[in-house]
Amino acid sequence: MQFLALLVQNQPDPAVIKHLVMIALALIPVIVVVCLVIVIVPFWFILKKAGFSPWLSLLYLVPLGNLFLYYFLAFAEWKVVPAPRVGWQPQPPYPPPPRA
Repeated sequence: MQFLALLVQNQPDPAVIKHLVMIALALIPVIVVVCLVIVIVPFWFILKKAGFSPWLSLLYLVPLGNLFLYYFLAFAEWKVVPAPRVGWQPQPPYPPPPRA
């Protein structure tokens, strides 16, 4: 924090500014890739479980592709077979009836 205050108070050294800009330019692509992975991976699994091609999750790389993907998932008929409902099974009577 003191370093930032010194930059604001005094005339900044161009070498220091160049160094800071180079660090920022190196970190920004890494942050963008991490954010894209955080979004694309869950949609990959959602699309796979919904019965669609998981490659549709790459629409996030296209501008406004995420909006198309939301509408596609919301209004498309999912090709998933519903899981059978497992209900409560009645217990056999106790004590068991005598065997003949």
